[in-house]
Amino acid sequence: MRRGSLAGRIAAGAGAAALFVVLATANSGGYRFGVSDQAYYVPAIQHLLDPTLFPRDSALLDAQSSLMTSDQLMAGVVQATTGSLPGVAAGFYLISLLVLIAAAVYFARSLQFSWWAVAAFGLLLTMRHRIAKTGANSLEGYMHPRQMAFGLGVLALASIVRNRFGVAVLCVAMAGVLHPTTALWFGLAVVAGAAVRHPEWRWQIGTIGVLGGLAAVWAVSVGPLAGRLVTMDALWLQVLDTKDYLFPTEWPLDAWLLNLAYPVVIWWTWRARERRGLAVQGESALVAATVALTAVFAISIPLTALDLALAVQLQITRVFWVLDFLTLASVAWWITRTPRLAIVAVALLAIAAAARGYYLLEVWQPERQLVTVDLPKTPWVDAMTWLRSQPADWHVLADPDHAWKYGVSVRIAAGRDTVLEGVKDSALALYSRDVAVRVAARTRDLVDFPLLTTARARALAASYEADVVIVEAAHQLDLPVLYRNDQFVIFDLR
Repeated sequence: MRRGSLAGRIAAGAGAAALFVVLATANSGGYRFGVSDQAYYVPAIQHLLDPTLFPRDSALLDAQSSLMTSDQLMAGVVQATTGSLPGVAAGFYLISLLVLIAAAVYFARSLQFSWWAVAAFGLLLTMRHRIAKTGANSLEGYMHPRQMAFGLGVLALASIVRNRFGVAVLCVAMAGVLHPTTALWFGLAVVAGAAVRHPEWRWQIGTIGVLGGLAAVWAVSVGPLAGRLVTMDALWLQVLDTKDYLFPTEWPLDAWLLNLAYPVVIWWTWRARERRGLAVQGESALVAATVALTAVFAISIPLTALDLALAVQLQITRVFWVLDFLTLASVAWWITRTPRLAIVAVALLAIAAAARGYYLLEVWQPERQLVTVDLPKTPWVDAMTWLRSQPADWHVLADPDHAWKYGVSVRIAAGRDTVLEGVKDSALALYSRDVAVRVAARTRDLVDFPLLTTARARALAASYEADVVIVEAAHQLDLPVLYRNDQFVIFDLR
């Protein structure tokens, strides 16, 4: 009987996890390889797997790679499993979602949520949404290390509630290997939670804080963060001009109201649960974590307003991603307080999640599949496949907006250096003024790329030592043709 009951619970859990993965993926517009932030991650991993790739762009990639180890971890997994990078990326994505839902369930049950509340919480988490003015989404439809790091951080939050601080520290440490800044915010939550749950530890916590401060001084003076306590100049800021989420003083009023509502809702829910005698012993630690994260954000505002490089690079606004998670948990509890209300809420959320996922895949962008493990078969990818068969040191001149226009960057699809990939290169400029200078110059030189003439193509080739240029087939240049398909032509610039 017990075996059957255990088997039934395992089957139910597996089914619920599978449903979460499907709904979360559908609500993210389907899983795709090589899109968005992978314009950095995939080339960084490719370079580790094959050091002959990106002889010119490796310095650009290193602006972020020097601060992270997730690319080394992924490259190691690809080598150890002898699998393909797209396959390993898909596996990592799947594991990230499973870690997230397992951690969310563990967290909710730590707060003694009913199973109805757990179900509502899981369904709310499938609803991918942007965390206002943070540059982060609650879910991504592709492999991203910060997604796994966030799931591990949620396990740390649950461990705070359960008074298992050793486990919490271990989870934060593992998250730090994947995505340091995401781990940093959860680490702060753990420290704040420990100070509240264990007042007798405050001397030890203070000592750890002093040691952490000394480590920070070392890091910004001679360590990996050296040279970042500088003010960003006008040129550097110009490259980051479209990334207003980095600077809270530029936020509109609605972003302020939404993000500052998070701590209010979390505190209000805690007080309501306390009055009803439902708050668990460790719940006040979560409120303390909320206060600590909000305070860090408040402290960062004048620092980012002064354009202090390190403060901007830390992207402290992303503390609101953690608070968004805690707020969704609060909402799940409120809408399931009675059995009748819980049934209605879970049913409506299930319908909403399924309908939204269906709309995104079948109506809004019907060309997308639920899962696309490898690059799609398109004329652009066909042209990139041909480029991949050419010498590894070829330098490609392409429309700086090619990644979002055609779905995937030259670096990912062709494994070749490119003069400029506007969106991702400007994002990498956040971490290095030298990269910002490079991006600013190339953006200026390629601003008229849609009107490219033969003379201008030759001039750009001379400036940047480009070997080939790829344009749409309707764009004629008086240059030797190396490759052509229905939509694109690759011309020889040598």
